[in-house]
Amino acid sequence: MTTASRLLVIGNWKMNLDFVEALHLGQQIGVILKNRPAEHTDIVLAPPFVDLRSVSSIVDSERIAVQLGAQHVSQHDNGAFTGEVSTAMLKRLDVRWVLVGHSERRSMYHMDDEVVAATLQTVVQAGLNAVLCVGEDLAVRDEGQQSDFVSAQLRSALAGLDEKYAEQVSVAYEPIWAIGTGRSASGEQIRAMASTIRAQLKALGLAGTRVLYGGSVNAENAGSIVSEGGVDGFLVGGASLVAESFLAIIGACDGCYAGKR
Repeated sequence: MTTASRLLVIGNWKMNLDFVEALHLGQQIGVILKNRPAEHTDIVLAPPFVDLRSVSSIVDSERIAVQLGAQHVSQHDNGAFTGEVSTAMLKRLDVRWVLVGHSERRSMYHMDDEVVAATLQTVVQAGLNAVLCVGEDLAVRDEGQQSDFVSAQLRSALAGLDEKYAEQVSVAYEPIWAIGTGRSASGEQIRAMASTIRAQLKALGLAGTRVLYGGSVNAENAGSIVSEGGVDGFLVGGASLVAESFLAIIGACDGCYAGKR
C-alpha cells in the first residue's frame, strides 16, 4: 500500500439494475454503512445513467457517505451526439467521478487512446474526478509485454495534462483477462504492475495518484489483494451489486489501512 491519505473503492454496476432495484441497493448500502462506517475509505457508486437520479435522491435524503460516479461521458460538451451525455448533465446530478476508458468501452465501443485522452481532459476541466482505466488482454500478458502496453496507455492519456488537475486523477489497473472471469491477478502480478504504473505516473508528474485494482475482486480476496498487491483500493464490478459483498470489500480496505497506520 502507498501513503495515500485514504483508499478508494468504486462500485461499477455496469448495465444492471433498473431504477427501483437501484433504490433498493442504495438503501441497503446506506443501512450497512450507518452501522459499519468506513473510516479510511472513500466510496463511489457508478450506476447506469438512468439510475443516477434515483441513487442521488437516496444518498441525499439518507445522508449516505458515498459519492456518485458515472460509467462514461462524452468528450463533447453538447451537440448531435445521440445516446451520449455531457459533463454538465452529470454535474447537475451531483456526479463527482467518471470512469474513463473502461476496457469494455475500449473494446466494444471502439474508444481508442485518442478519445480516451480527450475524454479525460473534458472530465477534469469540468471539475470532475477522472478514473483512468488501463490494462492488457491475455495475449499481451502471455507475450510479457504488459508493462510496455500499460505504460503506453498512461502516456497517451496523461502526457501534457496540466499539473493543476493532478489531484482529480486516479488510475484503475484492470487486466482484461481477469474482468468477470472469476480469475483474479495474483498479488505478485498486481504489485509488479502497480509499481510500473507508479513509476510512469511519477515521470508524468503525478506521483501522488491513487492506483486501484479491478478484476474479479470479491469479499474473499480483497484483503489479500490490498495488502499484497500494493494498491490504494478497488474498482469493483459484479460484487458491487450485492450490498454485503460490496461493504465487505470496503471493510477489508478499511481494516488493512488501519493496520498499517
